Amino acid sequence: MGGANSGIGHQNVRLDHSGQAEAFDAIGDRYDEAFPHKEGQLAAGEWLIEALPGGSRVLDLGSGTGLPTARQLADGGLDVVGVDLSGGMVELARRNVPAARFHQLDVADVQPDGDPDLGRFDAVVAFFSLLMLPRAEIPTVLRTIHQLLVPEGLFALSMVEADVDDFAIPFLGNTVRVSGYLRDDLRKVVEEAGFEIVAESSYSYAPAIADVPPEEQIFLRCRRSA
Repeated sequence: MGGANSGIGHQNVRLDHSGQAEAFDAIGDRYDEAFPHKEGQLAAGEWLIEALPGGSRVLDLGSGTGLPTARQLADGGLDVVGVDLSGGMVELARRNVPAARFHQLDVADVQPDGDPDLGRFDAVVAFFSLLMLPRAEIPTVLRTIHQLLVPEGLFALSMVEADVDDFAIPFLGNTVRVSGYLRDDLRKVVEEAGFEIVAESSYSYAPAIADVPPEEQIFLRCRRSA
């Protein structure tokens, strides 16, 4: 989610995400207050902890405040690197999860052999971070995640089921732009990026803040297939 135009096809679709960063800087830890129950994320994190050897490298794309995912994975013995576009979120994450490393970086700028080169990972998680991108960028970012993973690396993804593209919504007193897919379309986009979907779950979720409407959350557990 702002930075340079490096990488496969990014120069063709790249949009300015600075407004998204400003919104999340303003939201800060109110995000965790609005979304206090994160069963889907915790279940996906537990899957990774059980599936990976201790010390495996995991990239948390759109790590937010670091809660609950980066902390869960670090507490589970994994080597966690988090990236987020919002400097305010990165500061909170560093305080919340001192055992992990966090970088202020756009999700769309995390490139193999990029600057900084974060290396390769045994797993990547992207919980509700790709929905902050326009649809034109999402396949490119999924292909980048594929490249960041070791062969047969694991990928846990969550999105809100919605047929929208770069759509402005009110969110915790700010405005953010979001994209989504219907379930079958999301599966297709993920599989076309080179992933095998090994499990799927969904949750009907009512946030704790009145101005955020109820949503259907889709969680996919994937493996790099090629």
